[in-house]
Amino acid sequence: MKPSIGYINLHVHDVAREIAFFRDVVGLELQFADESFHYARFDGGTVGFAVAGSGEAAPSEPPADRLTGIGFVVEDVDAACREMKVRGARFTMEPSRQPWGGYMAMFADPEGNVFYLDGPR
Repeated sequence: MKPSIGYINLHVHDVAREIAFFRDVVGLELQFADESFHYARFDGGTVGFAVAGSGEAAPSEPPADRLTGIGFVVEDVDAACREMKVRGARFTMEPSRQPWGGYMAMFADPEGNVFYLDGPR
């Protein structure tokens, strides 16, 4: 048996705020949300993506930006970056060519989780 990644759950404090961010700013399609369960699932393409919370309040001092290692792939990184900025995204790294040959940017959600915005391989 060769396992594959079927979904990624990101732990967050404010599920409603994260739903708005990933739906309205990033542009993912919301598939399911249950406020009482502190959970929301999005159409992530071939890998599912969800935000899940404990219902606990966020700390008063948000931690420094945290690189999640989660990458969103788009056809045109520059165009996607411009569109996301108009919708309120905060980029921690502008689009740039990487030493390994890729072209990517990095953005943060409202809780400081940092994601890759990458072009196709």
